[in-house]
Amino acid sequence: MARSTTTYRCTECGWSTVKWVGRCAECQQWGTVVEIGEPTGIAKRVQTVAVTTAARPITEVETSETGHSPTGITEFDRVLGGGIVPGAAVLLSGEPGVGKSTLLLEVAARVARSGRRVLYVSAEESVAQVRLRAGRTDALHDELFLAAETDLGTILGQVDAVNPGLLIVDSVQTVSSASSDGLAGQPGQVREVAAALIRLAKERNVPVLLVGHVTKDGTIAGPRLLEHLVDVVCQFEGDRQTALRFIRALKNRFGPTDEVGCFEMTGDGIAEVPDPSVLFRSNSTTPVSGTCVTIALEGRRALPVEIQALVVRSSSPQPRRVVNGVDPARVAMIVAVLQKRGRVPGLSEHDIYVSTVGGVRLVEPAADLAIALAIASATTDTVISHTIAAFGEISLAGEVRAVTAARQRTSEAARLGYRTVFDSEIGSVHGAVARMRLASAPVTPIRPDVDIRF
Repeated sequence: MARSTTTYRCTECGWSTVKWVGRCAECQQWGTVVEIGEPTGIAKRVQTVAVTTAARPITEVETSETGHSPTGITEFDRVLGGGIVPGAAVLLSGEPGVGKSTLLLEVAARVARSGRRVLYVSAEESVAQVRLRAGRTDALHDELFLAAETDLGTILGQVDAVNPGLLIVDSVQTVSSASSDGLAGQPGQVREVAAALIRLAKERNVPVLLVGHVTKDGTIAGPRLLEHLVDVVCQFEGDRQTALRFIRALKNRFGPTDEVGCFEMTGDGIAEVPDPSVLFRSNSTTPVSGTCVTIALEGRRALPVEIQALVVRSSSPQPRRVVNGVDPARVAMIVAVLQKRGRVPGLSEHDIYVSTVGGVRLVEPAADLAIALAIASATTDTVISHTIAAFGEISLAGEVRAVTAARQRTSEAARLGYRTVFDSEIGSVHGAVARMRLASAPVTPIRPDVDIRF
């Protein structure tokens, strides 16, 4: 007979040990090591089960196009691929206070106004608190039902009683199941709750929206299996210092994963931003040196982003390099290339400050050329024309390389009124700086006899 020994195994990665530990030594997850009885010796044979539905060739399987039901929020539907698919499980994650509950409450109200019944289950707030927020954001409707439950069985009972066309659970980490041991939020509980809700969505053909908490490093809390079980994983991003919010799809079985939705948090709730081109550019009409516009790509969207630079003489032996919204390492590389290849002298003796407008963060190398031109403009005190936009990657040899979606960026620049575009065709950084000086004008200095009073 097979001898059974006690073994502990991680439910995340499968790592096993002979004694219990609180943290997995392989995946570094806490609370995922559980006790199992692992048989040793001769393994048991798996019995054959009679097949009820025979396998068919793939060419004989009938195809039916999955229909998307719009939620009424265009930016959210854009990310989902046109709307919510019946029977789909959507997981929405984000930092605390970014606006996940506000967005889903607005989605619930829009779907309820379209004639479908919605059940909004809040495991974090009471019904009165949700009602107060819904009144502030004008998300009230008779077909929107509220429930404050933390037990999975009670939630399933609410679903039987209401029979909704859309189920929203906020959040999956705060719901517990009596059939699983441990507290709510532990990997076993999250796995059991998510599996039950997804099974409900597939059996009743009802879409389910789940809110997921994130850890301090930005990953979704709970087992990684949660992201594999659901059909769509969306991430809600934003900064508390700014009202701008982005939503993007990390996984989508029914649509693309390169779309980005843009929202703005207001006092009356969350509002869509269908054309965010004016959010990342300054409204100043006075010509100022050290500014240049680049065409950034967020998903499939081409957005104009203004980059500002300030260059002042340093009073310390080690000049400062302060950046906001761009990569500090790339700025340091661009400064070195400008001084060596672009023939912009004196940068090693000046403090350089680089920032983006609107709090947007640029991580793609296509912004290199605009950063270089902004620094060169600030150093030479030359104003770049408002009709010039630049994008391109800069190499250590000083050449400007081509970037992805160059035609789309150029078309967007032309649509916004930029008549001149600096891209990879300009050749080198030195050529870009020279053309910038020819197409621009120096800043008119303030005369010393003018009396300026504040």
